[in-house]
Amino acid sequence: MTLSARQLMDRLVGFPTVSRDSNLYLIDFVEEYLDSYGVKSTRVPNEDGTKAALYAHVGPDIEGGVVLSGHTDVVPVDGQAWDTDPFTVTERQGKLFGRGTCDMKGFDALALSAVPLALERGIKRPLQIALSYDEEIGCIGAPPMIDHMVAMGMPRADTVLVGEPSMMKIVTGHKGGIGYKMHFRGFEVHSSLAHTGVSAIMMGAKLIEWANQVNAENAAQTPSELAADFVPPYTTVHIGTIQGGTAHNITAKDCHFDIGFRIVPGEDSAAWQARFQAKLAEIAAEMKAIHPDTGIDATQYFDMPGLVPEQDGKAEALLRKLTGENASNVVSYGTEAGQFQERGYSAVICGPGDIAQAHQPNEYLTVDQFQKGEAFIGRLVDMLAE
Repeated sequence: MTLSARQLMDRLVGFPTVSRDSNLYLIDFVEEYLDSYGVKSTRVPNEDGTKAALYAHVGPDIEGGVVLSGHTDVVPVDGQAWDTDPFTVTERQGKLFGRGTCDMKGFDALALSAVPLALERGIKRPLQIALSYDEEIGCIGAPPMIDHMVAMGMPRADTVLVGEPSMMKIVTGHKGGIGYKMHFRGFEVHSSLAHTGVSAIMMGAKLIEWANQVNAENAAQTPSELAADFVPPYTTVHIGTIQGGTAHNITAKDCHFDIGFRIVPGEDSAAWQARFQAKLAEIAAEMKAIHPDTGIDATQYFDMPGLVPEQDGKAEALLRKLTGENASNVVSYGTEAGQFQERGYSAVICGPGDIAQAHQPNEYLTVDQFQKGEAFIGRLVDMLAE
Protein backbone atom coordinates (compact mmCIF):
# COMPACT_ATOMS: atom_id res chain seq x y z
CA MET A 1 0.00 0.00 0.00
CA THR A 2 1.45 3.36 -1.01
CA LEU A 3 0.88 5.94 1.71
CA SER A 4 2.64 9.24 2.37
CA ALA A 5 4.05 10.03 5.80
CA ARG A 6 1.07 12.30 6.44
CA GLN A 7 -1.40 9.60 5.39
CA LEU A 8 0.38 7.15 7.68
CA MET A 9 0.01 9.56 10.61
CA ASP A 10 -3.70 9.95 9.83
CA ARG A 11 -4.12 6.19 9.95
CA LEU A 12 -2.08 5.70 13.14
CA VAL A 13 -3.84 8.48 15.06
CA GLY A 14 -7.16 6.94 14.01
CA PHE A 15 -6.43 3.92 16.21
CA PRO A 16 -7.41 4.88 19.80
CA THR A 17 -4.52 3.02 21.40
CA VAL A 18 -4.87 4.41 24.92
CA SER A 19 -2.58 2.38 27.19
CA ARG A 20 -5.49 0.80 29.05
CA ASP A 21 -6.78 -0.67 25.76
CA SER A 22 -5.42 -3.01 23.09
CA ASN A 23 -3.09 -1.79 20.35
CA LEU A 24 -3.58 -4.84 18.14
CA TYR A 25 -5.62 -3.04 15.46
CA LEU A 26 -2.68 -0.69 14.92
CA ILE A 27 -0.21 -3.58 14.93
CA ASP A 28 -2.36 -5.41 12.37
CA PHE A 29 -2.21 -2.34 10.14
CA VAL A 30 1.57 -1.95 10.47
CA GLU A 31 2.13 -5.63 9.80
CA GLU A 32 -0.01 -5.44 6.66
CA TYR A 33 1.74 -2.24 5.56
CA LEU A 34 5.21 -3.79 5.92
CA ASP A 35 4.11 -7.01 4.26
CA SER A 36 2.91 -5.03 1.24
CA TYR A 37 6.58 -4.13 0.67
CA GLY A 38 7.78 -7.68 1.27
CA VAL A 39 9.15 -6.79 4.70
CA LYS A 40 8.61 -9.44 7.35
CA SER A 41 7.87 -8.27 10.87
CA THR A 42 7.91 -9.99 14.25
CA ARG A 43 5.33 -9.51 16.99
CA VAL A 44 6.18 -9.72 20.68
CA PRO A 45 2.86 -10.01 22.56
CA ASN A 46 2.24 -9.17 26.19
CA GLU A 47 1.38 -11.93 28.65
CA ASP A 48 -2.36 -12.03 27.94
CA GLY A 49 -2.05 -11.38 24.21
CA THR A 50 -4.09 -8.16 24.26
CA LYS A 51 -1.16 -6.03 23.10
CA ALA A 52 1.99 -6.51 21.07
CA ALA A 53 5.23 -4.84 20.13
CA LEU A 54 6.54 -5.22 16.60
CA TYR A 55 9.95 -5.03 15.00
CA ALA A 56 11.26 -5.42 11.46
CA HIS A 57 14.53 -5.40 9.52
CA VAL A 58 15.00 -3.79 6.10
CA GLY A 59 18.14 -4.10 4.00
CA PRO A 60 21.21 -6.31 4.13
CA ASP A 61 21.56 -8.87 6.91
CA ILE A 62 24.56 -7.19 8.52
CA GLU A 63 25.32 -5.22 11.66
CA GLY A 64 25.82 -1.46 11.80
CA GLY A 65 22.36 -0.17 10.95
CA VAL A 66 19.88 2.20 12.57
CA VAL A 67 16.82 1.39 14.70
CA LEU A 68 13.90 3.82 14.51
CA SER A 69 12.12 3.32 17.82
CA GLY A 70 8.67 4.54 18.81
CA HIS A 71 5.74 3.60 21.02
CA THR A 72 2.22 2.93 19.82
CA ASP A 73 0.22 3.81 22.95
CA VAL A 74 -1.17 7.21 23.90
CA VAL A 75 -2.50 8.76 27.10
CA PRO A 76 -6.27 9.07 27.72
CA VAL A 77 -8.42 11.98 26.56
CA ASP A 78 -10.97 11.49 29.36
CA GLY A 79 -11.96 14.76 31.02
CA GLN A 80 -9.99 16.87 28.54
CA ALA A 81 -11.70 19.65 26.57
CA TRP A 82 -10.86 18.98 22.92
CA ASP A 83 -11.97 21.31 20.13
CA THR A 84 -11.64 18.53 17.55
CA ASP A 85 -12.00 14.75 17.44
CA PRO A 86 -8.81 13.61 19.22
CA PHE A 87 -8.56 10.49 17.07
CA THR A 88 -8.78 12.31 13.75
CA VAL A 89 -5.88 14.47 12.55
CA THR A 90 -7.19 17.99 11.96
CA GLU A 91 -4.98 20.59 10.30
CA ARG A 92 -5.51 24.21 11.33
CA GLN A 93 -3.19 27.20 11.10
CA GLY A 94 -0.09 25.12 10.49
CA LYS A 95 -0.82 22.64 13.28
CA LEU A 96 -1.83 18.97 13.14
CA PHE A 97 -4.19 18.34 16.05
CA GLY A 98 -4.87 14.86 17.42
CA ARG A 99 -3.97 12.56 20.27
CA GLY A 100 -0.50 11.22 19.57
CA THR A 101 0.41 13.54 16.70
CA CYS A 102 3.23 14.84 18.88
CA ASP A 103 3.71 11.93 21.28
CA MET A 104 4.56 10.04 19.16
CA LYS A 105 2.61 8.72 16.21
CA GLY A 106 3.98 11.54 14.08
CA PHE A 107 7.42 9.96 14.40
CA ASP A 108 6.02 6.45 14.03
CA ALA A 109 4.57 7.54 10.69
CA LEU A 110 7.92 8.96 9.61
CA ALA A 111 9.67 5.73 10.61
CA LEU A 112 7.24 3.64 8.55
CA SER A 113 7.56 6.02 5.60
CA ALA A 114 11.29 5.26 5.59
CA VAL A 115 10.66 1.65 4.58
CA PRO A 116 9.72 2.19 0.91
CA LEU A 117 12.43 4.87 0.66
CA ALA A 118 15.01 2.39 1.93
CA LEU A 119 13.91 -0.27 -0.52
CA GLU A 120 13.84 2.17 -3.42
CA ARG A 121 17.32 3.54 -2.72
CA GLY A 122 18.92 0.16 -2.05
CA ILE A 123 20.36 0.83 1.40
CA LYS A 124 23.73 -0.75 2.16
CA ARG A 125 23.26 -0.60 5.93
CA PRO A 126 20.11 -1.90 7.63
CA LEU A 127 17.09 0.08 8.73
CA GLN A 128 15.17 -1.45 11.61
CA ILE A 129 11.74 -0.50 12.98
CA ALA A 130 10.82 -1.09 16.64
CA LEU A 131 7.34 -0.19 17.90
CA SER A 132 6.43 -0.86 21.53
CA TYR A 133 3.34 -0.78 23.75
CA ASP A 134 2.71 0.60 27.26
CA GLU A 135 5.43 3.22 27.15
CA GLU A 136 3.07 5.74 28.76
CA ILE A 137 2.61 3.64 31.89
CA GLY A 138 6.27 3.01 32.64
CA CYS A 139 8.06 1.86 29.47
CA ILE A 140 6.81 -1.67 30.09
CA GLY A 141 6.59 -3.01 26.55
CA ALA A 142 10.05 -2.21 25.20
CA PRO A 143 12.29 -4.52 27.30
CA PRO A 144 10.72 -7.81 26.14
CA MET A 145 10.80 -6.52 22.55
CA ILE A 146 14.49 -5.57 22.75
CA ASP A 147 15.36 -8.87 24.42
CA HIS A 148 13.50 -10.71 21.66
CA MET A 149 15.39 -8.77 18.98
CA VAL A 150 18.67 -9.81 20.57
CA ALA A 151 17.64 -13.43 21.24
CA MET A 152 16.43 -13.93 17.65
CA GLY A 153 19.75 -12.73 16.29
CA MET A 154 18.65 -9.51 14.62
CA PRO A 155 21.87 -7.88 13.40
CA ARG A 156 22.87 -5.34 16.05
CA ALA A 157 22.48 -1.73 15.01
CA ASP A 158 25.07 0.95 15.70
CA THR A 159 22.38 3.53 16.46
CA VAL A 160 19.00 3.52 18.15
CA LEU A 161 17.02 6.66 17.43
CA VAL A 162 14.08 7.09 19.80
CA GLY A 163 11.83 9.68 18.17
CA GLU A 164 10.25 11.28 21.23
CA PRO A 165 9.38 14.96 20.68
CA SER A 166 12.57 17.03 21.04
CA MET A 167 12.01 19.72 18.37
CA MET A 168 14.45 17.69 16.25
CA LYS A 169 17.21 18.49 18.73
CA ILE A 170 19.64 15.80 19.85
CA VAL A 171 18.99 14.54 23.37
CA THR A 172 21.71 12.40 24.89
CA GLY A 173 20.50 12.01 28.48
CA HIS A 174 17.32 11.62 30.50
CA LYS A 175 16.28 10.70 34.01
CA GLY A 176 15.45 7.16 35.05
CA GLY A 177 12.39 6.16 37.00
CA ILE A 178 10.85 3.64 39.36
CA GLY A 179 7.21 3.38 40.28
CA TYR A 180 5.12 1.52 42.85
CA LYS A 181 1.41 0.92 43.27
CA MET A 182 0.69 1.44 46.96
CA HIS A 183 -2.03 -0.17 49.06
CA PHE A 184 -2.22 0.89 52.70
CA ARG A 185 -4.45 -1.52 54.67
CA GLY A 186 -5.98 0.08 57.74
CA PHE A 187 -8.41 -0.96 60.50
CA GLU A 188 -11.90 0.52 60.56
CA VAL A 189 -13.41 2.03 63.71
CA HIS A 190 -15.74 4.95 64.41
CA SER A 191 -13.74 8.13 64.08
CA SER A 192 -14.65 9.13 67.64
CA LEU A 193 -12.38 6.23 68.68
CA ALA A 194 -9.75 6.90 66.04
CA HIS A 195 -6.92 6.05 68.43
CA THR A 196 -8.04 2.39 68.41
CA GLY A 197 -8.15 2.16 64.63
CA VAL A 198 -5.69 2.70 61.81
CA SER A 199 -6.56 5.14 59.05
CA ALA A 200 -5.02 3.91 55.81
CA ILE A 201 -5.33 7.42 54.40
CA MET A 202 -3.56 9.12 57.30
CA MET A 203 -0.82 6.51 57.28
CA GLY A 204 -0.49 6.88 53.52
CA ALA A 205 -0.15 10.61 54.10
CA LYS A 206 2.99 9.91 56.12
CA LEU A 207 4.64 8.47 53.01
CA ILE A 208 3.39 11.41 50.94
CA GLU A 209 4.86 13.85 53.44
CA TRP A 210 8.12 11.89 53.28
CA ALA A 211 8.08 12.47 49.52
CA ASN A 212 7.65 16.21 50.11
CA GLN A 213 10.59 16.20 52.51
CA VAL A 214 12.78 14.27 50.08
CA ASN A 215 11.99 16.76 47.31
CA ALA A 216 12.83 19.70 49.57
CA GLU A 217 16.10 18.11 50.69
CA ASN A 218 17.15 17.30 47.13
CA ALA A 219 16.28 20.80 45.93
CA ALA A 220 18.50 22.31 48.62
CA GLN A 221 21.57 20.30 47.62
CA THR A 222 24.23 21.33 45.11
CA PRO A 223 23.57 19.38 41.91
CA SER A 224 26.07 16.76 40.82
CA GLU A 225 27.95 17.29 37.56
CA LEU A 226 25.79 14.73 35.76
CA ALA A 227 22.57 16.26 37.12
CA ALA A 228 23.37 19.93 36.65
CA ASP A 229 21.82 20.26 33.18
CA PHE A 230 18.47 18.71 34.12
CA VAL A 231 15.36 20.68 35.04
CA PRO A 232 15.05 20.25 37.96
CA PRO A 233 18.64 19.14 38.60
CA TYR A 234 17.77 16.55 41.24
CA THR A 235 15.75 13.39 41.82
CA THR A 236 12.05 13.98 42.47
CA VAL A 237 9.28 11.91 44.09
CA HIS A 238 5.67 12.33 42.99
CA ILE A 239 2.16 11.08 43.78
CA GLY A 240 -0.40 11.88 41.10
CA THR A 241 -3.68 10.35 42.28
CA ILE A 242 -5.09 8.93 45.52
CA GLN A 243 -8.20 6.93 46.43
CA GLY A 244 -9.47 5.62 49.75
CA GLY A 245 -11.88 5.71 52.62
CA THR A 246 -15.55 4.89 53.17
CA ALA A 247 -17.07 7.79 55.10
CA HIS A 248 -16.03 10.89 56.99
CA ASN A 249 -16.65 9.21 60.36
CA ILE A 250 -14.83 5.90 59.71
CA THR A 251 -11.09 5.40 59.85
CA ALA A 252 -10.15 4.43 56.31
CA LYS A 253 -9.69 0.74 55.67
CA ASP A 254 -7.90 1.24 52.35
CA CYS A 255 -5.79 3.85 50.61
CA HIS A 256 -4.40 3.42 47.10
CA PHE A 257 -1.95 5.61 45.21
CA ASP A 258 1.01 5.37 42.88
CA ILE A 259 4.37 6.80 43.83
CA GLY A 260 7.07 7.51 41.26
CA PHE A 261 10.75 8.50 41.39
CA ARG A 262 12.51 10.37 38.59
CA ILE A 263 16.17 9.70 39.20
CA VAL A 264 19.02 11.76 37.79
CA PRO A 265 21.91 9.92 36.10
CA GLY A 266 24.68 9.07 38.52
CA GLU A 267 22.35 8.14 41.37
CA ASP A 268 21.68 4.51 42.17
CA SER A 269 18.14 3.26 41.65
CA ALA A 270 18.76 0.43 44.13
CA ALA A 271 19.79 2.93 46.81
CA TRP A 272 16.56 4.88 46.32
CA GLN A 273 14.55 1.69 46.52
CA ALA A 274 16.29 0.72 49.76
CA ARG A 275 15.57 4.13 51.28
CA PHE A 276 11.93 3.85 50.19
CA GLN A 277 11.56 0.36 51.65
CA ALA A 278 13.07 1.52 54.96
CA LYS A 279 10.42 4.25 55.22
CA LEU A 280 7.66 1.74 54.45
CA ALA A 281 8.93 -0.56 57.19
CA GLU A 282 8.89 2.33 59.66
CA ILE A 283 5.27 3.25 58.85
CA ALA A 284 4.12 -0.38 58.76
CA ALA A 285 5.57 -0.97 62.25
CA GLU A 286 3.61 2.02 63.54
CA MET A 287 0.40 0.62 62.01
CA LYS A 288 0.88 -2.90 63.36
CA ALA A 289 1.59 -1.57 66.85
CA ILE A 290 -2.07 -0.47 66.88
CA HIS A 291 -3.59 -3.46 65.07
CA PRO A 292 -1.86 -6.56 63.66
CA ASP A 293 -4.15 -6.90 60.63
CA THR A 294 -2.85 -3.72 59.02
CA GLY A 295 0.01 -3.33 56.59
CA ILE A 296 1.40 -1.90 53.37
CA ASP A 297 1.61 -3.54 49.96
CA ALA A 298 4.04 -1.96 47.50
CA THR A 299 3.97 -3.46 44.01
CA GLN A 300 6.66 -2.22 41.66
CA TYR A 301 5.23 -1.70 38.19
CA PHE A 302 8.15 -0.10 36.41
CA ASP A 303 11.89 0.31 36.71
CA MET A 304 13.17 2.49 33.90
CA PRO A 305 16.89 3.19 33.53
CA GLY A 306 18.07 6.65 32.68
CA LEU A 307 19.87 7.52 29.47
CA VAL A 308 23.48 8.37 30.26
CA PRO A 309 25.39 10.61 27.84
CA GLU A 310 27.92 8.44 26.01
CA GLN A 311 31.55 9.22 25.45
CA ASP A 312 32.08 9.15 21.67
CA GLY A 313 28.72 7.45 21.18
CA LYS A 314 27.99 6.22 17.65
CA ALA A 315 24.35 7.33 17.86
CA GLU A 316 25.24 10.88 18.81
CA ALA A 317 27.90 11.07 16.10
CA LEU A 318 25.43 9.92 13.44
CA LEU A 319 22.75 12.38 14.55
CA ARG A 320 25.22 15.26 14.57
CA LYS A 321 26.19 14.43 11.02
CA LEU A 322 22.53 14.32 9.95
CA THR A 323 21.36 17.44 11.77
CA GLY A 324 24.48 19.60 11.86
CA GLU A 325 23.73 20.27 15.52
CA ASN A 326 26.61 20.53 17.98
CA ALA A 327 24.78 21.20 21.25
CA SER A 328 23.99 18.47 23.77
CA ASN A 329 20.61 18.37 25.49
CA VAL A 330 19.12 16.41 28.37
CA VAL A 331 15.48 16.02 29.41
CA SER A 332 13.70 15.15 32.64
CA TYR A 333 11.10 12.87 31.07
CA GLY A 334 11.86 9.18 30.61
CA THR A 335 11.99 7.19 27.38
CA GLU A 336 12.84 3.75 26.08
CA ALA A 337 16.29 4.98 25.04
CA GLY A 338 17.72 4.04 28.43
CA GLN A 339 16.38 0.51 28.02
CA PHE A 340 18.14 0.12 24.68
CA GLN A 341 21.33 1.57 26.16
CA GLU A 342 21.10 -0.81 29.12
CA ARG A 343 21.16 -3.68 26.61
CA GLY A 344 24.31 -2.47 24.92
CA TYR A 345 22.96 -0.20 22.16
CA SER A 346 24.18 3.32 21.48
CA ALA A 347 21.01 5.40 21.84
CA VAL A 348 19.87 8.96 21.35
CA ILE A 349 16.56 10.85 21.26
CA CYS A 350 15.52 13.05 18.36
CA GLY A 351 12.02 13.59 17.07
CA PRO A 352 9.55 16.20 15.82
CA GLY A 353 7.37 18.22 18.14
CA ASP A 354 7.48 19.93 21.53
CA ILE A 355 7.14 17.76 24.65
CA ALA A 356 5.07 20.59 26.15
CA GLN A 357 2.24 19.55 23.81
CA ALA A 358 2.32 15.91 24.89
CA HIS A 359 -0.64 14.68 26.98
CA GLN A 360 -2.43 18.02 26.59
CA PRO A 361 -5.98 18.63 25.33
CA ASN A 362 -5.72 19.73 21.70
CA GLU A 363 -2.32 18.07 21.41
CA TYR A 364 -0.65 19.08 18.19
CA LEU A 365 2.42 18.74 16.01
CA THR A 366 3.27 21.66 13.78
CA VAL A 367 3.38 21.05 10.06
CA ASP A 368 6.85 22.62 10.05
CA GLN A 369 8.16 20.11 12.59
CA PHE A 370 6.61 17.21 10.70
CA GLN A 371 8.22 18.39 7.47
CA LYS A 372 11.58 18.76 9.21
CA GLY A 373 11.20 15.20 10.46
CA GLU A 374 10.37 14.02 6.95
CA ALA A 375 13.46 15.74 5.53
CA PHE A 376 15.57 14.18 8.29
CA ILE A 377 14.30 10.69 7.41
CA GLY A 378 15.21 11.32 3.78
CA ARG A 379 18.77 12.26 4.76
CA LEU A 380 19.05 9.22 7.02
CA VAL A 381 18.01 6.84 4.24
CA ASP A 382 20.45 8.54 1.85
CA MET A 383 23.23 7.98 4.37
CA LEU A 384 22.31 4.30 4.75
CA ALA A 385 22.48 3.98 0.98
CA GLU A 386 26.00 5.40 0.70
